[in-house]
Amino acid sequence: MLGSGGREHALCWKLAQSAAVAENGGKLYAAPGNPGMAECAQLVALDAKNHAAVVAFCEEHAIGLVVIGPEAPLVDGLADSLRAADVPVFGPSQAAAQLEGSKNFTKALCDRAGIPTAGYVHCTSLAQAKAALTTFAPPFVLKADGLAAGKGVVIAESEEHAVEALEDMFDGAFGQAGAEVVIEEFMAGEEASFFALTDGDTVIPFGTAQDHKRVGDGDTGPNTGGMGAYSPARVLTEDLVAETLERIVFPTVRQMRQDGTPYVGVLYAGLMLTDEGAKLVEYNCRFGDPECQVLMMRLQSDLAEYMLACASGTLAKLPEPTFAEDTAMTVVMAANGYPATPEKGGTIDLDDAEGQGAKVFHAGTALKDGQLVANGGRVLNVTASGADTKAAQKAAYAAVGKIDFPSGFYRSDIGWREIAREG
Repeated sequence: MLGSGGREHALCWKLAQSAAVAENGGKLYAAPGNPGMAECAQLVALDAKNHAAVVAFCEEHAIGLVVIGPEAPLVDGLADSLRAADVPVFGPSQAAAQLEGSKNFTKALCDRAGIPTAGYVHCTSLAQAKAALTTFAPPFVLKADGLAAGKGVVIAESEEHAVEALEDMFDGAFGQAGAEVVIEEFMAGEEASFFALTDGDTVIPFGTAQDHKRVGDGDTGPNTGGMGAYSPARVLTEDLVAETLERIVFPTVRQMRQDGTPYVGVLYAGLMLTDEGAKLVEYNCRFGDPECQVLMMRLQSDLAEYMLACASGTLAKLPEPTFAEDTAMTVVMAANGYPATPEKGGTIDLDDAEGQGAKVFHAGTALKDGQLVANGGRVLNVTASGADTKAAQKAAYAAVGKIDFPSGFYRSDIGWREIAREG
């Protein structure tokens, strides 16, 4: 397992339960991992940017499958380097990872494949972007074209605000990710996340979730990487799931194959549920974070078996995976100052937070002289299940209440939309 966040901890935790892993010696490595992952995997000091070192480690230890958790190593082509050395890998090639690595790449693919999405203009200069604003009515959706850790999107309520945001983007607010910008029409509706696994040919659905991007209660404040999630997202009805597969996911996989860039791994579709049906907001080429945590909490099938099938092109031999009927919810505990400048080094005491069936996934932690401390923006993902969303929320926040993290904060309303629907 390559990565060190909450998503990777959740995947490691589930892989450790896998019969397929046990049958292959039961050895799991995590690079670089985190203190939580050390409970289910051996931590290894490997830098995913050093492809040669990763390949050498895999060859030396006869690794049977590499799971690449974050998006950056995928966009950097690590999966290609591993496949060139005949190391099985779960994750798309560099060319296919452009689905997340470039907003313009995905928009152009949607045009070719007839996939419903927002109208857009791709801009390579500030002057072009300012002129393009006249194409749309406010609010304006401004997206840095490249990877920006989930924070490269600005919803501008006025043209003045849009111009300011564009100036920031082209001035380096998101680094190289903002060297080019996509301006989109605003889509009204509710967002939800849909996941599918594919070996480049066969596609199977792999659950739904709903994230909470804004930092504050009531969906207020700046966008973050995600402050909590729950699964399943029942707003994605069976009909909407079928529509998403037929109109969005299947055409994407077909188009990628036809273009000579077959997609292998998990395909994460961010959707907007509009009056005209589901439309694609964006693709991610890895599991969402924190959506992965709630998917893994509900997954009953053998995760390694499905990942190996994707890597080997044998996904058609497997049935659709099974998930628990219960709702799972995760609450992100973040360091004060997040998403701007999070405060690092704050002490954490987990006490007996996992005593009632909850699971605490480590997202940004470290050990300092034996003491668990905050070492990132999003620090812990406190995850629990319940018969419905309200019960899952109660269990998750009960676990949050047992954690002593004085320099941290969290939203108190994760799951509010679904709870309102449940009555």
